[in-house]
Amino acid sequence: MVAERFTVDLNKPLVFQVGHLGEEYQEWIHQPIVCVEGPRFFESDFWEFLTRTVWWAIPTIWLPVVCYVLSISASKGLTFPQIGLIVAFGVLTWTLLEYTLHRFLFHIQTKSYWANTAHYLLHGCHHKHPQDGLRLVFPPTATAILLVPLWKLLHLLATPATAPALLGGILFGYVMYDITHYYLHHGQPKEPTFKHLKKYHLNHHFRIQDKGYGITSSLWDKVFGTLPGIKAAGKKS
Repeated sequence: MVAERFTVDLNKPLVFQVGHLGEEYQEWIHQPIVCVEGPRFFESDFWEFLTRTVWWAIPTIWLPVVCYVLSISASKGLTFPQIGLIVAFGVLTWTLLEYTLHRFLFHIQTKSYWANTAHYLLHGCHHKHPQDGLRLVFPPTATAILLVPLWKLLHLLATPATAPALLGGILFGYVMYDITHYYLHHGQPKEPTFKHLKKYHLNHHFRIQDKGYGITSSLWDKVFGTLPGIKAAGKKS
């Protein structure tokens, strides 16, 4: 007896449906639906609200935090050039985190019910509905939760004066990442750098999903050998 294939009903909340796809889940999320209007995730209006974030909330909420933590380092005696160098290192650290999370966590292969469900909430929804403008940036509530262990870790690894500036650099890199990511999906860049980044990122969505993990830069794709080649792109197109 052949088991009946599960079909997702796009007219109903999706989160607790996608887990039933099992091994077919990975194929399903990489068949994108290009529509600005996103799907409903939950029956509950409260949980649905927490999944939706306007892009401008990210700089509005987090840039003041960046300024605050940098002021802590300044109050502890660091000069502005020193803070600038630490922030630059923090931004570079973020780009590596961005690459690592995208490659090894966001693109983890899943097939069980709860693993599929968790992955859909984390990143699968973005590949299924890449133009959903309210689910392109990371919800501030989740970011705030993750900042707590990061803050504690940095205080273990760095001095009391440098840890705040390092956090400021990482957080600033994250803000630039989220804003850039939104712009690459919804903007129409004319400047060559951003035109390249948009083409590079959309190539990841619509051609070669297992290459091109960098969003703000292709640096770490070059370092770790995940830069999509011209020939490979041609075969996938």
